[in-house]
Amino acid sequence: MKTFNVPVIYRSPLISAIKNQRKQQDRMKKDFTPTTLDFGPLKILLARHFGFCYGVENAIEIAFKTVDENPDKRIFLLSEMIHNPHVNNDLLDRGVQFIMDTAGNQLVPWETLQPDDIVIIPAFGTTIETENKLASLGIEPLKYNTTCPFVERVWNKAEQIGKKQYTVIVHGKPKHEETRATFSHSQSNTPTVVVKDMAETEKLARFITGETPADAFYEQFKGQYSPGFDVTKDLQRVGVVNQTTMLATETQAIADYIRQVMMDRYALTEATAGERFADTRDTLCYATNDNQSAVIGMLEAPADLAIVVGGYNSSNTSHLVELCEEKLPTYFINAPEQMVATDKINHWDFHHKTEIHSDTFLPEKEQVTILLTSGASCPDALVEGVIRRLLSFYGLEHKADELAIID
Repeated sequence: MKTFNVPVIYRSPLISAIKNQRKQQDRMKKDFTPTTLDFGPLKILLARHFGFCYGVENAIEIAFKTVDENPDKRIFLLSEMIHNPHVNNDLLDRGVQFIMDTAGNQLVPWETLQPDDIVIIPAFGTTIETENKLASLGIEPLKYNTTCPFVERVWNKAEQIGKKQYTVIVHGKPKHEETRATFSHSQSNTPTVVVKDMAETEKLARFITGETPADAFYEQFKGQYSPGFDVTKDLQRVGVVNQTTMLATETQAIADYIRQVMMDRYALTEATAGERFADTRDTLCYATNDNQSAVIGMLEAPADLAIVVGGYNSSNTSHLVELCEEKLPTYFINAPEQMVATDKINHWDFHHKTEIHSDTFLPEKEQVTILLTSGASCPDALVEGVIRRLLSFYGLEHKADELAIID
């Protein structure tokens, strides 16, 4: 796989050494057991896969190269390039301006942009409407495009099945930048509707079966369907694609559920299911799969708690937290400094979108075992910082420099 020129401030010699060793031992990525870092009173089980993915590294390289090569130009990002505050703040410090926030609210008026301004498209991609807006301002919309190739693959799959007269069901968070972009590209080819979870999928299924009156669809899915969507005919042939950072198991469950609904509704067999349901299994992102599988593998080991590092508005990171919460006390942090002391930690409750200040953290016992991972937009340097911070509570920070890896 291609390697990228990512700023050294995001790299970690410690983490790179660990990842390289695991890669040598497991070239086919079949082993999802964690790496054990045993420091005596503290044991850290580090996930097999975590941190920057292909799409994030690609976006960072393009963005920072663009800044370096255009010192005399105004440079804008449509919105946050990735969902990590450290990377986004570094770009802001370099003079980059955000045109919109993550919810799509305007921060820089369109009319203030000039044809010689540079506008970078974030890793999530953007809507066709925004591309057209930039073009109308004399700005080439795709000249500085950091859209993740795996996001574009979803768009291509939606287009392919749309041309075969399937309606696209997008599993994603309706307000997320990537879902908005995928919805825009899909609806240009075929009727499209967004479902955020299995509960909404079950609601949609009742329109497929006719259990719920068609008129109710337009209120229940307000803002989540394409213009002109006809619920009486546009749900007769469907396919499911996803926001690439969703829980892979949930996307698969949603696809399996809708497939079964179509088979029951139209009396189809396994051999004829394709008449009403398009096969879209290859739209799941490899990094999402690997990182989530690594957490599932990590959770098989006994531990006292889990720490997940990443941006608080990062979808892929929140799903890692969600997996860990099923088994263990879990702390979602965006920086090592959030761990104030052995009995104090500031962490994020992504369910209620609020920061929690806890007066309990590390248990008092002979050896504390911690599961540690990070999201796909989190620099490895932050993970190393978390390891060093944890070691400092035991007077063992020097151990990071003489790290012993026990497999």
